[in-house]
Amino acid sequence: MKQLWDLLFGPDADSHTITALQMTTRAILIFFAVLALLRLSGARTFGANTAFDMVVKIMLGAVMSRAVVAASPFWGTLLAGLVLVGLHRVLAWAAFRSHFVGKLVKGEGLMLAENGRLNEPNLRRNHLTHDDLLEGLRESGNIGTVEDAEAVRLERDGSISVVKKQE
Repeated sequence: MKQLWDLLFGPDADSHTITALQMTTRAILIFFAVLALLRLSGARTFGANTAFDMVVKIMLGAVMSRAVVAASPFWGTLLAGLVLVGLHRVLAWAAFRSHFVGKLVKGEGLMLAENGRLNEPNLRRNHLTHDDLLEGLRESGNIGTVEDAEAVRLERDGSISVVKKQE
């Protein structure tokens, strides 16, 4: 049994000695481990596109890939992935409880236009052109001009949201 485990998993393999079969076995194991971590982290972690969530996505992928190719110890890499997910959960909980932590971790939204008037300083601060704003109006509000919007906001996740004027 140990010989089969060594053949399939390669517990002592490193990035120079790992075989394709061992990488495949590790990829399968990592796939299910990451799936379990996703369940542990909650639905929002990989459903949201805030910078906070993107950091976890990128780091988790980078860390876990190292276990597949034996660039880092397998069990230590799994533990590092668990720590990343745990840290995300703790910070998400803290951001929920504290406005200050929420602002620090997730950022804050900004008003880009209100009652048909542009907020030029906020557009400049976020490097948004008038064309970018019009694109956001069309995509989010299904309107073509700023004058048709009561409010246009740059949300914490980088999306543009629109409140249409009442007719």
